[in-house]
Amino acid sequence: MCQHQPSCPSAESTDREAAQLVAHYPEQGWSLLCNGVLLFEDTGELLPDGQVIGPHRPGASAMATA
Repeated sequence: MCQHQPSCPSAESTDREAAQLVAHYPEQGWSLLCNGVLLFEDTGELLPDGQVIGPHRPGASAMATA
């Protein structure tokens, strides 16, 4: 799917969010990455195979210790 050099990480990779943007709709709260991942503004993801990855923003307690 990816035509970039070097290739973007696949949707199965742990660094999948590093893929380049193909479409960005901030008014709707989502972006489409080159690897087919839909990335939502709440940090949730929808993978091309239909798998849902829940939001993974740091919680308030994690931010307080940072």
